Amino acid sequence: MANPKKRHSRCRRDKRRTHDSLTPVNYSKCPNCGEPILSHRMCPNCKTYRGRKIIVEKAQDQA
Repeated sequence: MANPKKRHSRCRRDKRRTHDSLTPVNYSKCPNCGEPILSHRMCPNCKTYRGRKIIVEKAQDQA
């Protein structure tokens, strides 16, 4: 198995690792209720997406 001939410096190691960090999640505001939501997803608070109601709640059947 190959071994490095010389040890890489801390500077060289850290330069390689500069791109390993995670980017923070970007939230936007729901235009209907103002809650923070992820882009291109339904609002979990008011159940709307692009101004349309997505989940229709079922009416209670009383028989």
